[in-house]
Amino acid sequence: MRYLICSVFACVYGASGYLHAEAASAKPNFVLIYIDDMGYGDIGPYGSKLNRTPNLDRMAAEGMKLTSFYAAPVCSASRAQLLTGCYAPRVSVPGVFFPAGPKGLNPRERTVAEYLKELGYATTCIGKWHLGDQLEFLPTNQGFDHYFGIPYSNDMQRNSLEDGRRVTPLLRDDKVAELLEDEGQRRVTREYTEEAVKFIEEADEKPFFLYLPHTAMHVPLFPHEDFAGKSKNGTYGDWVEEVDWSVGQILDVLRRKQLSENTLVIFTSDNGPWASKGAAGGVAGPLRGSKGCTLEGGVREPTIAWWPGTVEAGSICDAVCGTTDVLPTFAKLGGSAGGQPVPWVKIDGKDISPILLGKTKESPHEAWFYYQGTTLQAVRSGPWKLAITPQSIGMGMKERPADLMSREPRLYNLDEEIGEITNLADKHPEVVGLVCKN
Repeated sequence: MRYLICSVFACVYGASGYLHAEAASAKPNFVLIYIDDMGYGDIGPYGSKLNRTPNLDRMAAEGMKLTSFYAAPVCSASRAQLLTGCYAPRVSVPGVFFPAGPKGLNPRERTVAEYLKELGYATTCIGKWHLGDQLEFLPTNQGFDHYFGIPYSNDMQRNSLEDGRRVTPLLRDDKVAELLEDEGQRRVTREYTEEAVKFIEEADEKPFFLYLPHTAMHVPLFPHEDFAGKSKNGTYGDWVEEVDWSVGQILDVLRRKQLSENTLVIFTSDNGPWASKGAAGGVAGPLRGSKGCTLEGGVREPTIAWWPGTVEAGSICDAVCGTTDVLPTFAKLGGSAGGQPVPWVKIDGKDISPILLGKTKESPHEAWFYYQGTTLQAVRSGPWKLAITPQSIGMGMKERPADLMSREPRLYNLDEEIGEITNLADKHPEVVGLVCKN
């Protein structure tokens, strides 16, 4: 466990970065499908019996399930990690941005879109951005050639300047294309999907990066009329099934264009389910906790990697990895020269292409760090997770379990008990002590 201690300080105070150099002769395309507030137990490949997800079932059967893939507890922080390869506090995005606010992801940060663009990729973002809605923070100033979507969460409605209606802006690039009332939001998943399919269909010889962060499954729930009332799990299930349909459309166009064997598709979520919303929220399956906390249910995400002929069909990997790893992995596969360090760009992510390519099932991380805002609340190393501060059960949850409120360290073996119930700190003081004394 000594490596865990060293890793804590290496992560918090410095980490090596990656930068592209020589372009590879055959560059793969990248599609990243990012769902909002979907729980670990909300889709078939992760055990859901409530929601029908045939396209995701097939995607998992043809690809790899990553069963210890982590994000951050809330929207903006998670997206910052994904795009920069850094834990959110490192890039000053500890929580959630709100409409018309003065803050956003600093354009001076290096995003995965910027790395790939400089490697010759066409880049587009379609969907929820939530890293600042002012001009300087929008996707088109963060490495994306084009943007189409709602720039923040769909519940952050504002009064229209004209008549006071509550509306949500739908942007195209940096201009408002339409102001959506509630019923208008029923079109967004379909319109995002159509835009994504069109982008792939019009792809020429240039490699591409499609970032598709869906508005679903964030409340309020707005499934398209073609899906409303069709599932066995209420409105939430309706929208899950529409998301599954959308995934099917993306994979189908890749097959139709004969691009599937040169395209890595990753499906994942930004944080756990918003359980306090009851039937309007998802479920974390066997995990404890939900959106807004650093328990496994708040940050461990259902994740599938699909790349026919390259990623082994039907494979499962439990190696610890997460959203910070997207940037170095895509940069490496897209043509970076072996991860050359760049002194002025510090990232926390690791290249997980050896996992995706079937070369290893070992995590490149000595430890994974769980932040709530700017506070480090827990650390995972191998099977061990050590909680070092009190933790909530999730955003909006009134329950305050006594064991989570304790200021004493809590140690869990996630390989033996994924639900984080049994505190093993007394039985393994050597593990606790190695971390706490540092």
